Amino acid sequence: MAAVNEAIGAAAARVRAVAGVRIGQMVEAALLRTLRDTVTIGEDGTAFVITGDIPAMWLRDSTTQLTPYLRFLGECPPLAGLVTAVVRRQFACLAHDPYANAFNDGPTGAHYEPGDLCDDPHVWEQKYEVDSLAYPVTLAHRLWRATGSAEAFDTRAHRVLRTIVAQLRLEQRHDESPYRFERPGAIPTETLARGGRGTPVAVTGMTWSGFRPSDDACTYGYNIPANLFAAQALLAIAEIADEVYRDPVLARDARALSGELVDGVKAHGIVDGTYAYEVDGLGGVLRMDDANTPSLLSLPLLAPDVLDADVWRATRAFVLSDRNPYYFRGRVASGIGSPHTKPGRVWPIALAVEGLTGTPADRHRLLHLLADTDAGTGRLHESFDASDPSSFSRPWFSWADAMFCELALTVADDAEGLNPAP
Repeated sequence: MAAVNEAIGAAAARVRAVAGVRIGQMVEAALLRTLRDTVTIGEDGTAFVITGDIPAMWLRDSTTQLTPYLRFLGECPPLAGLVTAVVRRQFACLAHDPYANAFNDGPTGAHYEPGDLCDDPHVWEQKYEVDSLAYPVTLAHRLWRATGSAEAFDTRAHRVLRTIVAQLRLEQRHDESPYRFERPGAIPTETLARGGRGTPVAVTGMTWSGFRPSDDACTYGYNIPANLFAAQALLAIAEIADEVYRDPVLARDARALSGELVDGVKAHGIVDGTYAYEVDGLGGVLRMDDANTPSLLSLPLLAPDVLDADVWRATRAFVLSDRNPYYFRGRVASGIGSPHTKPGRVWPIALAVEGLTGTPADRHRLLHLLADTDAGTGRLHESFDASDPSSFSRPWFSWADAMFCELALTVADDAEGLNPAP
């Protein structure tokens, strides 16, 4: 633990030097809090990661919560060991149920909603979200590239990577899928239409998702940022298949499917020169962006090798404007929110992503804005009222803490000339 504390202390000192004492203290506290309060090491040596104030492990959140630590893996073996333990738990979860988005720490029987169709005691919630397959892959890939260790890639992981490719391909033709999700009596964003199948879609080459990264039901079944993120993750699977498993069949299948998803997005997901948020291939188009990632705004971070840079730049201008129905302006802040929270609420995650995909000046400004809108708590929240930051949701949201830390560390990199000019 001494090595971990030393790495975190050094990172916080870098931040303090460029952003001030308070922001440095917030970063240090957040980095320590995630390790101390969200991570539990199991008897099998894997690591279970709660989201903060919800006692379940999301495959998405547990990846994003670790993002700021990835830069320390080469110099801090204990952190590399922890990330390996998380990856192993994520692959175990996917091996158990690749359609679930959130899991319990064992067969506790806890559920977000006991009335859901899925009553598996291991599963907190079985909302199928494409990013739940992609995030663990990208975490494992970054761990491998940072350390050179293939320790996380055992035989179970090999099977899971094959399962991911097979499932993404099956969901290109969703009507052939066995997956259903119904939450009796729920509002439309919490359940799927047509007996749990979701709204109709055509075959487009893209892969279907029941729910968004916000855990809200998709209006149309092809979520564009999720498809591009999956395409990027499939390229990572191909690299792992080639170099670790010597499995040319898996590598070929993953690369081919990645290309199909990208081609599907090009054919159906670009509207008036910008990426749509969701489409159905039948003429239905939703133009918006959501704070949760993968989002359209986050594509350079999550899908850098498969996006169209010109289309993304036009998309960024759209989503950071009043044309995006979930871009909110207030007396204190302006930024992207979500239908998952009240109107007029901006999400710190989205403000961090805006900075990370912007210029050094953007990053510096937004880092200080985030620190100034914490309602004096020293923590980042899920969302806050753009005119009154003391009105916020989720007092402890580890994902937001992590994105704040990643933004702060990137600001420190900017000051030290470590980032290329945009």
